[in-house]
Amino acid sequence: MSTDVSTSQQNRRARVRAPEPSGRAWLNTGGTTPRLAERRGKFVLLDFWAFCCVNCLHVIDELRPLEREFAEELVTIGVHSPKFEHEADPDALAAAVERYGVDHPVLDDPELATWRDYAVKAWPTLVLIDPEGYVVHQAAGEGHVEALRRILGELVPEHERRGTLHRGAEPRVEAPEPETTLRFPTKVLGLEGGTLLVADSSRHSLVEFAADGETPLRRIGTGRRGDADGEAEFASFSEPGGMALLPERVAARVGYDVVVADTVNHLLRGLRLADGAVVTVAGTGAQWRDEPDSGAASRTALTSPWDVTWWEPAGGVVIAMAGNHTLGLFDPVAESITRFAGTTVEGLRDGPATEAFFAQPSGLAVAGAGEQERLWFVDAETSALRWVEPAADAFEVHTAIGKGLFDFGHSDGPASDALLQHPLGVAVLPDGTVAICDTYNGAVRRYEPATGEVSTLATGVAEPSGATTSEGELVVAASTAHRLERPVPPGVTARLIEGGSQRVNRPATEISPGEVELTVVFDPPPGQKLDERYGPSTRLEISSSPEDLLVEGAGVGTELSRRLVLAEGIEHGVLHVVAQAASCDDDSEVEHPACRLTRQDWGVPVRLDSGGSERLPLVMGGLDEQ
Repeated sequence: MSTDVSTSQQNRRARVRAPEPSGRAWLNTGGTTPRLAERRGKFVLLDFWAFCCVNCLHVIDELRPLEREFAEELVTIGVHSPKFEHEADPDALAAAVERYGVDHPVLDDPELATWRDYAVKAWPTLVLIDPEGYVVHQAAGEGHVEALRRILGELVPEHERRGTLHRGAEPRVEAPEPETTLRFPTKVLGLEGGTLLVADSSRHSLVEFAADGETPLRRIGTGRRGDADGEAEFASFSEPGGMALLPERVAARVGYDVVVADTVNHLLRGLRLADGAVVTVAGTGAQWRDEPDSGAASRTALTSPWDVTWWEPAGGVVIAMAGNHTLGLFDPVAESITRFAGTTVEGLRDGPATEAFFAQPSGLAVAGAGEQERLWFVDAETSALRWVEPAADAFEVHTAIGKGLFDFGHSDGPASDALLQHPLGVAVLPDGTVAICDTYNGAVRRYEPATGEVSTLATGVAEPSGATTSEGELVVAASTAHRLERPVPPGVTARLIEGGSQRVNRPATEISPGEVELTVVFDPPPGQKLDERYGPSTRLEISSSPEDLLVEGAGVGTELSRRLVLAEGIEHGVLHVVAQAASCDDDSEVEHPACRLTRQDWGVPVRLDSGGSERLPLVMGGLDEQ
C-alpha cells in the first residue's frame, strides 16, 4: 500500500486507457450519444450505480458540491448497472433519475457491459478519467468526495500546464416536472379520524389526505429541500420516508405526535398534528460513518432512516436504518438513540439481534400484543420478510421469506420456496396476516404466519413502497404512479403465482478453491497518510455465505490483505468484506490535522473453479496495479 507517491506519479505509472462506455441508451443527453473521445480535455467521473442501492443514492448527493466546484473541468456520467430485474426496465430507470434529481448524463447498461469493461466489483464505484483518456483513480463505496477533490486539485493545474485541459461547462438537459399532487410518495400512515398522512418524497413534504386518499387537506413543508423547523408552511424536509404515531402518553410528554424519518437529511423530525409544527428530535444532519451510533439523540449521527414505528417491547421508536444495515432505537422521552439490532455487515443472518445481518431494512410494522408482539420488517437488498421478537432478556431475529443478497423473483407457496423482489413496505392486515409491498414486482403479497404460506393479493401496482390499513382496507403508496391506491378490494381472494426464481446478472468472480489472497487496495488521498498515531489505522472483517465457504480467514484483523482458504465442493457463495482505513493530513507541524475514515463493505458473489484466480483484489481507493 503506497503512502509516499504523488497522485500524478501514480497516474503516469498506471496509464490504463479508459474503455468507451457502451449500453442500451442514454438519459439526460437530449437524444445524443456521449463519447469519451469527444470529452478529451475534461476530467470524466464515471459513477457506477443502481437505484436499489442506498449507498449509491448517498454518492449522488455527495457528488453535487464537487460537480459545482469543478463545473468547468469535470463531467460526471452515471453508469446504471442494475442489480434487480426491475431496474433493467427503461421506464423504471427514467423514473429513478427523476426521483433522485440526477441531472448529469446517465448510461443505461442493463447487460453490465461497461461494468465488466472496468472490472467493477461493487455498487457504488467511482472511476476518474483524466483529460487524456486514462484511468487515474478508482474508489468503491461512499465518502470519497474529499479524496476526489484533492486529486483534482493536484491534477487540474498539472494538465493546465501541459495544455491538455480545456475548460467549459457542460449543458444540462432539464425536463419539466408533471403537475401531480404527489410525486413519488413513499410511505402512508393512518391517523385517528381516518385521515391519511403521506410522505411526498420528491416534493420534500408531508400531505394529509381525507379518508378517500384523494382529497388533500393540508401540506406540511415548503416543498423544497431543507431541514428547517417551525410552522407547517415554513418547515422543510429532504425526501421524507416512514412515519410513526406515538402513544398518547408519550406524545403528551414530548409535545409532538408523529416521528418522521427525514431520510436524506439523516434526521428524525417530530410533527405536532394540531398545527403541523415540525421540530428536529434526533440526528446531527451529518451522515453516520463509523462513529458511535448510541448516545444523546441530538448528538448521534444517523444514516438514511427509511422507516419508523413504535414498538412497545423495545420501549421506543424502532428505526429502519437503511444506510448502514441496522435497526436503531429512539427513546423520545429520554431523547436518546441506541443501536437495537444488526452489526452493519450487509447480509442475511438470523439469531440474537445484536449479531444479525441485515441488508437495507426499509419497512416496519407491528403485530400482536404483549409477549406475542412481533416487529415485522422487510430487508430490501435480500428481498426478505423478517421479524424480531422478544426472547428471554434479549431479542431474536428470524426470516420468513428470503434467501440472500442475490436471489429474488415472484413465486408463491411455502415460504421456504417463495421469492420477493426488493420489497420496501409492510403492513399487518386485520386478520393478522402480513401484507408486503413487493416493490420491484409491482405486487402486494400476503404471508400467513400460522401456515407459512405466501400468496399474491394484487399485481400491476406501480412500485408499492408503503402501506397502512384504513377502515379495514389496505391503502398503498403506489410510488411511480404518484398516488395512493386501494389495490385489494374487500373480499378479494389471494392467488398463487408460480413465478420463476431469478439471480442478479452481475458476473460472479471466479476464484480457485483452496488458498486465495484477498487484498484491499487503498492509497490515502494526496497530502494525507495513514493515521497510525493511536495504533493500527486499518481494519478488515471477512465472513461468508454459506458460513462453511470459508475454511480459514474469517474474522477481524488490522491488515488489508489476508490469506483465505475456500472449501472444496461448494460451487457458489458470497464473501462479505468490510474494510476501513483512517488517514490524516501529512503535515507534522499541524497540531490537529484533518482526518477522515474511509469504509466500504462488499458482498462479492464468487464461483469456485479450479481454473479461477488465486488473487482477489478489491479497490477501496486508488488503482490495482497488478
